[in-house]
Amino acid sequence: MTTISLQLQLLTEDDLPQVLELDQACFGGLWSKDGYLREMASPNSTLLILPLPNDGDRLMGLGCLWSIVEEAHVTIMAVHPDFQGQGLGQLILLGLLRDAWLRGLERATLEVRESNTAAIALYEKFGFQVAGKRKGYYQTTGEDALIMWRKGINEQKFPEQLNKWEKMVGDRLRQNSWRFQSEYNRE
Repeated sequence: MTTISLQLQLLTEDDLPQVLELDQACFGGLWSKDGYLREMASPNSTLLILPLPNDGDRLMGLGCLWSIVEEAHVTIMAVHPDFQGQGLGQLILLGLLRDAWLRGLERATLEVRESNTAAIALYEKFGFQVAGKRKGYYQTTGEDALIMWRKGINEQKFPEQLNKWEKMVGDRLRQNSWRFQSEYNRE
């Protein structure tokens, strides 16, 4: 069985058509091209993409965080429906948490649909805990969002935790004939 190598990358302008297609497939067009351009221009944002190997015209996933004072706010986590359930969300979240640690941030937060049990399970696997609820947060459905927090990103033992997660993610990806490079180019 052939194993295919994956690598998280920073979003570039060349990737915008594929990102907009992924955004449409996962969120129905949550962010516009201008929205993504603003995020790319901000030194406080990290936008990671997961290209489909051997097909530069498709993305399997996307993640974004905002660095706000000492906090990483995860704003987008998306895995294309064709690739869900293969550990790719774990890889993207690992990349975002590694970035938060490299930025020296203390904690991470996000909102997730109360009904999105798969995403909630993913976040819990990485130490996020429910801290509250935003009533009617999702305008299209009126659904509530859970507010989840992950503390301790700036603690001395966090790199050890990152290494454990990296092994867990690697094991999960191998089950689907994927492998990954743990670093991405920050240039």
